[in-house]
Amino acid sequence: MRSLIRLAALCLICASVSVFAQSDADGEARQRVAEEIEKLEEPMYSPFIERYMLDELKQLRVDLSNQRAELIQQVVDREIESIDRGVTYATNTVTYFFYLIAAVSSILVLLGWNSIRDMKEKMSSLADEEVGKLVNAYEVRLRGIEKQLTQKTRHIDANREEIERTQEIHSLWLRANLEHTPANKIAIYDQILAMKPEDCEALTYKADVVLELGEPQWAVNLCQQALSIDSDNAHAFYQLACAHTALGHYEDGVHFLGEALARAESYRESLMQDPALFPLHDMSAFKELLGIREEDGQS
Repeated sequence: MRSLIRLAALCLICASVSVFAQSDADGEARQRVAEEIEKLEEPMYSPFIERYMLDELKQLRVDLSNQRAELIQQVVDREIESIDRGVTYATNTVTYFFYLIAAVSSILVLLGWNSIRDMKEKMSSLADEEVGKLVNAYEVRLRGIEKQLTQKTRHIDANREEIERTQEIHSLWLRANLEHTPANKIAIYDQILAMKPEDCEALTYKADVVLELGEPQWAVNLCQQALSIDSDNAHAFYQLACAHTALGHYEDGVHFLGEALARAESYRESLMQDPALFPLHDMSAFKELLGIREEDGQS
């Protein structure tokens, strides 16, 4: 027990020495204390001193425990302060962000945009208007294209029908050239005129066949119909001259023959060979007509 007390006394002395060393920076005091300890020959304790040492040790342990608690409290306080600073920074950042949003919203309200919903609705309405304009423009274009396609389709159908009719008329002309009976030729020409009433060629060739049947007046009517359609049809004038010659109207025959020659010189070669014009050969007007043509050819 006494050894424990001695050890405690030494610790206390060391603690006091350390205290003295901390308060006094001079190394001589420390050396002096050490010399005094070496000079001790008897124990420096008594029951009172033992009690004092035990109380001091207890107080030292309590002080160390309190110091540790204070240190822990300081660390905890610093951590809490750091956390508070971080939370405060985050809170301030979020607050400033919402302030910024509020300021932008206020500016938008001042500019006429009441809210983000109004902005969305206005953007949607603007987009719908633009899309509507584009749709209307393309509808107009599509209607124009559809109209053009319809016209072209009708034109194609009309051309197809015209081609079919032309082919059929052409086949009828081929049949008429192969026929030898005047009645059959007239029937074929009537079919051609039924499909194409303004066909001058069909009228004049029908008038030629009618002359072969001995119907000059009918031929005259047919030639007049042809001339009403084409006033410069040389073949109609030629057939009209033949018809008037058959009726005995020789002067009219020479007149219409001159009209035919004025429009087509190719008929001059068949004037002397056509039997229908034989009655005109002895007429001075006919000879004069031929003489004028001959002199013009020589000049």
